[in-house]
Amino acid sequence: MEKRDILTTRLLLAGFALLAAAVLALCMDYNASLPEKVLRPLSPGEQEEIMARNSPLTSYVRLSPNADFPRGEPVRKVTVHHMAADLGLEELGEAFGNRDRQASSNYAIDSRGRVALYVEERDRAWTSSSKENDDQAVTIEVANDRMGGDWHVSDEAYAALVELCTDICRRNSIPELTYTGDAGGTLTTHRMFRPETECPGPYLAGRMEELAREVNRRLAEEG
Repeated sequence: MEKRDILTTRLLLAGFALLAAAVLALCMDYNASLPEKVLRPLSPGEQEEIMARNSPLTSYVRLSPNADFPRGEPVRKVTVHHMAADLGLEELGEAFGNRDRQASSNYAIDSRGRVALYVEERDRAWTSSSKENDDQAVTIEVANDRMGGDWHVSDEAYAALVELCTDICRRNSIPELTYTGDAGGTLTTHRMFRPETECPGPYLAGRMEELAREVNRRLAEEG
């Protein structure tokens, strides 16, 4: 190999080494900026501490790195999504733990009606294709017990959704859920911000007015 070729190879290797070092430094800086309970197993005590400042309906916690810490606005809304799958809470937590996915939600509900927390309410989840909405909304993914068609959800999941929405409104001083069919209400859906998606599916979309009425009835009863 000629001296010029050797020099070129050495320069290329040096360039790759510098690039790798820069990428590693960025990753280390990103990890350092995350809250310390994100991206690691939590002790029972830590889970209890996190549940205490979020919904008491939560039964599983795995904090996702795909979020803004903290959110930019006070919580004023609830946004409903569907999984387009029948995932367990642990499976969805694995997916939201993947930084390449660039997606998360504050909560999820599985087909048994169990509730998981992936992003604390004080932080903004990356869910609705709208930073403005997600800055103000607690986002909820609901499992589907039938794939395609109307993207049905189980009775247990829907009942848990009503309870969770009521709890979110109560603790965040949202006086009522208003469903206007557009982004102006305090109850929104993913499709309002990304028209090409089916989310939350025809079944849940068709029950949004009913959901708002039931949540408001419960809030009124509680005074």
